[in-house]
Amino acid sequence: MTTTSTTSTSQTPVSLYGFLTPRPGHADELRRLLMDLVEPSRGHEGSLQYHLHEQEDGRFFLYEVWRSREDLDRHNATRLLRTTLSELPEHLEGAPESYFGAMRSPYPSGAA
Repeated sequence: MTTTSTTSTSQTPVSLYGFLTPRPGHADELRRLLMDLVEPSRGHEGSLQYHLHEQEDGRFFLYEVWRSREDLDRHNATRLLRTTLSELPEHLEGAPESYFGAMRSPYPSGAA
């Protein structure tokens, strides 16, 4: 997965977002795999936002905000995410278009 990154400190909220395009005939399975990540990921320590959107053109847009890079790294190391990532390629048309960045606008107080 190729990501575009900006510098982040350990205490800066970070976001990960991008588009995933399903192979023809694979939209339902890709949707299921991605939806199965939403609630468990929202329950992981440091998860501030975790949303899945479906675009009119059939692509999926995933948007995550984490309290810190360390929280995102812990999430990325979970068995659930590693298993899902290993299953994604067979359902994708090309590589995901993904981005990572430090949040520059203040996060609402009390939310982190």
